[in-house]
Amino acid sequence: MGEIDRIDARSCHDDHVIVSSVRPGARRADLSTSKGALVSRFLKWLLHRLNGNRAMYHRQLALVAERHEGAQILEIGSGKEVDGGFPYSAHHLFPHAGSFVMTDINPAFGHRVLDVTTLDDVEQHDVILCLNVLEHVYDFDLAIANLRRALRPDGLLVVAVPFTFPLHDEPIDFWRFTEHALRRMLADFSDVQVKHQRARRWPTGYFVTARR
Repeated sequence: MGEIDRIDARSCHDDHVIVSSVRPGARRADLSTSKGALVSRFLKWLLHRLNGNRAMYHRQLALVAERHEGAQILEIGSGKEVDGGFPYSAHHLFPHAGSFVMTDINPAFGHRVLDVTTLDDVEQHDVILCLNVLEHVYDFDLAIANLRRALRPDGLLVVAVPFTFPLHDEPIDFWRFTEHALRRMLADFSDVQVKHQRARRWPTGYFVTARR
């Protein structure tokens, strides 16, 4: 039996077999992949620290949470689990919500499966969070119409989108919206508030609230 075929059965756990004896080249490739993943995560962390979008979003979301204790909240695009947590979700900022429903279009993430372009909820939610999602939705007008219909009267839509930001999650990274585009997109809402991160004419991102 060749080296590539040897499996150390002592590495079995929960009915999964881990290959522990492989070609040196394969092991070097695994180490290279692991290092690449660590570098990628560090660069993403550094990017968010430099552009300040995530910190600004969290400050604004904390204010939303204070004003909506006991609210029924729907989150669009809650994202994947990383190291036992959900870093792309805002659920931890809403400890006093009446309910907080996490969703994602990807069923592998373990949330309610939801495609915002086919959302058919009607007047069910007090607050809908749509954070860093709309840039990935080609038919964003349909998505916004669905989100508005899903809100209860006087319900709040919260939108966050990047502007000066690298392409990500390709090939489904379609848009970079200006504040002028966001106001027109949300024209059917009332009391639309648009906040920018960094300089107004060279923003790194936007945080928007709009009332139904």
